[in-house]
Amino acid sequence: MRISRLLAALLASLVPTALARSSTGDKVLVVMEPTLKPEDYSLFFNNLRSRGFELYFRAPTDKMPTTMSYDVPQFSHIVMFTPTAKNLEQDVSPQALYTLMRENPFTNVIVALSPKRNAMSDFAAEFAIGVPPPNTPLISHFPARDTPHTQLIIDAPSKPHPLLSKNLPPILFEGQAHMLGDNPLLFPILNAPAESFSTDGTEDRRADAVVEAADKGGEGLWAGSKMSVVSGFQATNGARVTFVGGVKLFSDEFAKAEVAPGQRSGNGQFAQDIAAWTFQETLVYKIESATHFLEKDETRTLPERYTINDRVTFELDISQFDPIQNKFLPKSNIDDLQLEFTMLDPHIRTGVPAVAGEPGKYSVTFRAPDRHGVFKFVVNYKRKGITPLSVALPVAVVPPRHDGYPRFLSAAWPYYIGAISTSVGFIFFCIVYLGAESATERKRKEKGKNKVE
Repeated sequence: MRISRLLAALLASLVPTALARSSTGDKVLVVMEPTLKPEDYSLFFNNLRSRGFELYFRAPTDKMPTTMSYDVPQFSHIVMFTPTAKNLEQDVSPQALYTLMRENPFTNVIVALSPKRNAMSDFAAEFAIGVPPPNTPLISHFPARDTPHTQLIIDAPSKPHPLLSKNLPPILFEGQAHMLGDNPLLFPILNAPAESFSTDGTEDRRADAVVEAADKGGEGLWAGSKMSVVSGFQATNGARVTFVGGVKLFSDEFAKAEVAPGQRSGNGQFAQDIAAWTFQETLVYKIESATHFLEKDETRTLPERYTINDRVTFELDISQFDPIQNKFLPKSNIDDLQLEFTMLDPHIRTGVPAVAGEPGKYSVTFRAPDRHGVFKFVVNYKRKGITPLSVALPVAVVPPRHDGYPRFLSAAWPYYIGAISTSVGFIFFCIVYLGAESATERKRKEKGKNKVE
């Protein structure tokens, strides 16, 4: 019995290692206001624990546990459940979080916004996210329902982003919507309903004031499906941040609520999906290797230079992180990969298809341009929500050597024929001219003889 208990304890200690599914780490710092209770969000937190994450909780004004120690990040992921907090400790301030993400590509953040203007509103502004005037939650009067109009039932997108599960039930939402700026790294995950709008009350008694305030701010009326309630940001260095308009989206109350008779809301699965994406469990790509060689080179030796008009083959291997096996596996179904062969400007731009029968391998063959110089093989794959793929391999393209040209050029046959015909014509002229001169001289001599006789 004692041995079995020891074995069980050993297996239990190994579970977190086996279930650690994030590609960047499994330590999560949850900054939660004292007014919020962790047990009210137990489904969300327990799901993270079941996937191998280690959760550490602290209040916004607590100093420990700290996010940085001797300039080394102590957590891979940060969850900011501070919808009303006005004061934040220095290491979780908007400036500190922004610097942390910029300097550490393996740091990811989930931010819960609020109708009340606070420090996280300033943090969202760093990512080109605009928020409506303070104390103007998102409401909708349709469809008719017994619940407050600040609680919206939002259908899952008809064409959901790849980070979301398929056939997701409607989602309950309560909080603030936001507008997305023109930052190309920012994208909506869940948009507001078309009939929803932001106001400071559920009875529309001050709707005119809201419109006037919006006009003065220059944003226009805060209404319609152009607004977003959940948005994602994929930084060029790999860091990710998700902005959620209300912390209640993660609550047990909304996860267990029914959006229709006998149909539970999709909040539980939706929260898992956005956490999995933010914590870099899903849509994490990387380039394993990239090379180039002459098409007919069976050894695939990497050359130092190419000659103009050479047939060149470019290959690269791409993998995607698998959260189940906790490792990167070959990724073969990217159909919009593109290669540029550039020297200041692209001289060749072509697609790079997957190689049949070789998982994760992509290859393309092309003719080197008829121009010498230093070129680069450039792959710059950037899609919203997907880890950027970038590679640049320099190589020289030179003209042929003096003995590298063909003996005869097919394009020069007119010149060959012209030179040959000129030579033949000259020889024929010489023969005719000299032959005519000899005949004239002979006739002159014959006339001389006849006169003498």
